[in-house]
Amino acid sequence: MKQFLDENFLLKGKFAQQLYHEYAKDMPIIDYHCHLPQSQIAANHQFENLTQAWLYGDHYKWRAMRTNGVDESYCTGNKPDFEKFAQWAKTVPYTLRNPLYHWTHLELQRYFDIYELLGDNSAKEIYEEASAKLRTDDYSVRNLLRKMNVAVVCTTDDPADDLKDHQFLKGDFEIPILPAFRPDQAMNIDNVENFKKYVGRIEKAADSNVTNFQSYLDALKSRHDFFATAGCGVSDHGLEEIYAEEYTETLVAQLFDKAMAGQDLTPLEIRQFKSAMLVYFAEWDWEKGWVQQYHLGALRNNNSRMMRVLGPDTGWDSIGDFQQGRALSKFLSRLDRDNKLAKTILYNLNPADNELFATMIGNFNDGSIAGKVQFGSGWWFLDQKDGMTKQMNALSNMGLISRFVGMLTDSRSFLSFPRHEYFRRIICNLFGEEVENGELPNDINWIGKIIQDISFYNARQYFNWQHVGVNEVKVQ
Repeated sequence: MKQFLDENFLLKGKFAQQLYHEYAKDMPIIDYHCHLPQSQIAANHQFENLTQAWLYGDHYKWRAMRTNGVDESYCTGNKPDFEKFAQWAKTVPYTLRNPLYHWTHLELQRYFDIYELLGDNSAKEIYEEASAKLRTDDYSVRNLLRKMNVAVVCTTDDPADDLKDHQFLKGDFEIPILPAFRPDQAMNIDNVENFKKYVGRIEKAADSNVTNFQSYLDALKSRHDFFATAGCGVSDHGLEEIYAEEYTETLVAQLFDKAMAGQDLTPLEIRQFKSAMLVYFAEWDWEKGWVQQYHLGALRNNNSRMMRVLGPDTGWDSIGDFQQGRALSKFLSRLDRDNKLAKTILYNLNPADNELFATMIGNFNDGSIAGKVQFGSGWWFLDQKDGMTKQMNALSNMGLISRFVGMLTDSRSFLSFPRHEYFRRIICNLFGEEVENGELPNDINWIGKIIQDISFYNARQYFNWQHVGVNEVKVQ
C-alpha cells in the first residue's frame, strides 16, 4: 500500500515518476488566468492567520462546509477566524474523494511543511503553526509567489479599473503581475438600470462623455488601449454561451439608446447587443495581438435567496446545459472570415461538451500559429483529476496535446499554486502509463520535452512572454 501524498503521489510507474521529478516538477508557473487581488501584491500583504489566507473568499470550501451542515456564519459571516477554521477542519475528513482533500493537504505540505492530516483533533496545532509562519516576512504574499516559483500572474480586471496597482508593481516587483481585460459588465444589458450605472463608470474611467453607442464604444476602446499600456495582452469573458445573432450597427445603436432610456430589451435584442459587443472586443484583441479567452457554460447564482443576501461569487453556481456548438462556430467563423481571429482559448464547464470543444478548435487552427485556437484546461468544477484527465484525453484524441498551454489556477487564494503540481502529476502519469503499456515509445527525452512544453514553454511562447526565465526564484 502506498503512503498518502508521498513524493510519487498520482505517479504509478517509474516512467511517470521520472517525467515528473526530472522534467515537470521544477518548471516555473505561468498563471495566465486567476482572480488574485493585485492590491495585496502591491502592498506585499501579510496574512494574520490561516483562515484569512485560506477561507476568505474561497467558495469551493464554503460549498463543502455548507454541505457538511456548517452554518453560513462560519463561511461568509463574522464568526472569529479560528472558529471558522475549526469548522473547516471538521469538514475536511468528509471531503474524501473531493479534490479539496488533495488540495488542502498539498497546500499544507508545500507552503508550511505540515504533513499531518487536517481534522478536528489537529485543527488547533495546524492553525497555530501555519498562522505563525504566515506572520513572518518569508510568508508575505510576494514571497508566497516566489516560494511556488511563479513566473507570471494574470489577474482579472474590469475595463473601468484604474490598474494603479499594476502600474506600481511594474517597477516594484520582479514577477510580472499583468491585467486581463474582462468586459462582461460592459455588455450585460439584461438589467438596464445596472447597465446605465456601468456606462457612468466607463465615462468616468475614460474621462469622456457617452451620449450614444459610438461614444460608448470609443470610451471602451480607450480603456482597451489603456490596458495595453499597463502590459495587458489577454482578454477574458465569462459567459453562459457565445452569442452570435445577426445584427446591424444601426440596430445595436438603437438598442443602446433604448436601454439608456430605461426601457427593457427583449431576449432577442439582448442577444443581438451581446453578439455585437463580442465581435467588437474580439476585433480589438486581434488588432493588438492579444490572446482572448472564453469561459463558457456556468449557470450562475442559482439560489436566488442567497444571491440577494450575499451577492455573486459566493458559491451558488453550477454546470449549465447550454447549446454551445452552432453559435461558437458562427462567431469564430465570422472573425476568421474577416481575418480578425486572435489567438483564442475556449473553456467549457460541461464535460459533455469536451469532444465538441476539442473538435471545434481544429476548425480554426489554420497553420499560421502552432496551437492558435486552444481547448483550455479543465475549468472550475472540472479542475480535478477526472475532469482534467477527460479534457486531456479529448484534446489528445482530436487535436495535439503537445501544443497545449497547460494549467491555470483560476483562484482567489495565494495558496492555490499546488494545483499546477496536481495537473503536472496527472499529465505525467497519463503519458507514463501509456509508455509502460507500450502505447507510446520509451523516449524520455522527447516525452520529457513535451511535458516541459505543456508545463511552461508553450504558454510562454503563446502569450509572447519569452522574456520570462526558467530559473527558480528563491524566497527573499
